[in-house]
Amino acid sequence: MGQSTNRVILTDVTLREYGQNVPSHSLHIFTPQIRIEIAQRIIRLGFESLEVFSCVHPRVAPAMSESAIKAIGRGIGRIGPCNIITLVPNQAGYHNFLACGLGPDGYNHAVGVFFSAVEAHNLLNLGSSIQETLQEIRTVSKDAASDGARLVAYISAAFGFRAPETGNVLRAEAKDIAGYLDLLFDLGASVVTLSDLQGVADEQYTRKLLEDTLSIRKGRDMARIGYHPHHVSAQQALANTLAAYEVGIRRFDASLGGTGGCVTGAPGNQPTEALVRFFEEKGIQTGLNHEEVSALAHFVEKELYRKIVLPVRTSL
Repeated sequence: MGQSTNRVILTDVTLREYGQNVPSHSLHIFTPQIRIEIAQRIIRLGFESLEVFSCVHPRVAPAMSESAIKAIGRGIGRIGPCNIITLVPNQAGYHNFLACGLGPDGYNHAVGVFFSAVEAHNLLNLGSSIQETLQEIRTVSKDAASDGARLVAYISAAFGFRAPETGNVLRAEAKDIAGYLDLLFDLGASVVTLSDLQGVADEQYTRKLLEDTLSIRKGRDMARIGYHPHHVSAQQALANTLAAYEVGIRRFDASLGGTGGCVTGAPGNQPTEALVRFFEEKGIQTGLNHEEVSALAHFVEKELYRKIVLPVRTSL
């Protein structure tokens, strides 16, 4: 993370989060060629981390078909300075990850495992209990370590999940989040990102949960914990990000234009271009130029967002 205490690392998740919602009838717009171009431009801008794929079944995410993944993987190539991440939901996903040439013998993507801190969301999103999913993650982590693949992890709904049938927000306790962090780091994750899946937290709750969790862990692994906010309001997402920064978090996820998505009812991401400007105005170093990032966001809006109408702006 460098020597500066006000240096942050940003991960752009546009291609993965937006891509996994693009319907099959729009794949003639969301082509491998334009996805390669966007990824290459993101990397050239200086991003150190980038999500590109999710190894889920094409029935769920047509844009993540094996043929598209292989074509885009070839087009991007093996990039040294940028950590490229592919989400892997289970053992079948990990097998697809290797089959598509994304492992250490191929394009050397990091394996991104994930689960929800709230049982109801884990059942809705992954179709299994938290403990069942964690057993899958243990197996995938062991296989990844054996193969020499890098591992990162995500805890979805770490700040709560609004149950669709009641509207009540279900929350995990800080001690549970701390325990999950311990587990994932022990399994070999280099970074674990906490996600506010539905934007159910304000800056006060964001600060409290993070402070309580970090206190339980006595500040261990601060540089390895990330924050991934969603919110219907980009300004609220940025306010929550500032709260996370002020308690010591230095890794943040965002997407160009603020779009993103999973089918379980998540609002959009914080916009990458707004986040870069937000940090720059506060004198926080990103290593990025907000004008160049904004120009890319405008390109993506023109070439993709205006041409593809998604049923929802919904993520991980």
